[in-house]
Amino acid sequence: MRNNTYKELADKIVEAENILLFPHINIDGDAMGSSSALCRGLKKLGKNAYILVEDEISDNLLFLSNGFITKDENVISNPDLTICVDCGEDTRFPKRKNKFYSGKTTMCIDHHGTSPGIADFNMIKPDAAATGELIYFLLKELNVEFDKDISNSIFTAITMDTGNFQYSNTDATAHLIVADLYNYGLEANQVSVNIYENNSWAQIKTEAIVLENVECYENGKIAIGKVTRDILNKTGCKMNETEGIVKTIRGISGVEIAALVKEDAKLKTRVSLRAKAHADVSKVAKFFGGGGHIKAAGCTIDEDIETATELVTRRLIKEIEESNEDR
Repeated sequence: MRNNTYKELADKIVEAENILLFPHINIDGDAMGSSSALCRGLKKLGKNAYILVEDEISDNLLFLSNGFITKDENVISNPDLTICVDCGEDTRFPKRKNKFYSGKTTMCIDHHGTSPGIADFNMIKPDAAATGELIYFLLKELNVEFDKDISNSIFTAITMDTGNFQYSNTDATAHLIVADLYNYGLEANQVSVNIYENNSWAQIKTEAIVLENVECYENGKIAIGKVTRDILNKTGCKMNETEGIVKTIRGISGVEIAALVKEDAKLKTRVSLRAKAHADVSKVAKFFGGGGHIKAAGCTIDEDIETATELVTRRLIKEIEESNEDR
């Protein structure tokens, strides 16, 4: 796969009139912020553009939606251009993949090192802290006039994928981009309140139950929490509101790998993985057909939650042992 230049992507976007954006399932802040910023920019260029999703958006990200997010595949019947954002594999948007490939031209903008490049035009940069960084440079190449909403969207992407600028992927580029966004009206405090201080009581109750039942292995280096349907039914929490729990688990002293295992269906379990220092959780995710980054990755396992937890635990123990050998 050859990475295209920003100019090549921009030239292809300029040619298109009808454009659909495809963020990944279980949409997170980077996918949402990047898609929102790009869609706003495309509309400023006079494009007919929408973000096509297949699941619900968590409440703390709804402030970015602005009416151009849809589940209706027919909102654009024959797209000139389809763009997958913050994902580079069609397994990350399974119910929409046929629509993605219906585009006359396909494009991928992503920063995951496990993405192989599935589109006609690809911009995959694993060294970028967030896909939002790539969107920033692409919009600059397109000469889009930045405004408060675009700035807030890109800031959301960067702050959430860098763990509010705490993770090891945070670098000077991330800070310089955000510094520039202030020139266009960035509302960093308001965005941060929406993202980080907007938890429902249902989320808090769910997190408390999960944390109370965390299981630890390898002398506390591995910590695994489980979100079952029974817990969600008890608290009234939505599945997409539970993602932040894995960050809390990773924050426990002595934990090197945190995992959150979520019962999506009877024989479908989603797994979120986070590493603190030395382990590579992308290898574990890739083993199960998923992907991501060295320190943050995920996968879906077609097993019940108990079986999936056992499978993941074995692979995480193996990764801890291997990472210890490499040090």
